[in-house]
Amino acid sequence: MYPTEIEPSTLVDIRTVKVTGNLSKEQRIAEYVRQIKNPYLFKCGKYTISVKHTENGPTLEECLCQMMS
Repeated sequence: MYPTEIEPSTLVDIRTVKVTGNLSKEQRIAEYVRQIKNPYLFKCGKYTISVKHTENGPTLEECLCQMMS
């Protein structure tokens, strides 16, 4: 579910998220989600990042390659 309007100041800046490497994979994931609050909608500096996917859409790798070409 994606909100139509969101106040950017309420979003977590991913640059502030810190997860230690001495945790198990499951614990690192849980800690990341706890800190970021919404892994599909967050900030990175002045940018708002909204992550969406579709069942038959391109992979993340394909999207990144397209952006860099």
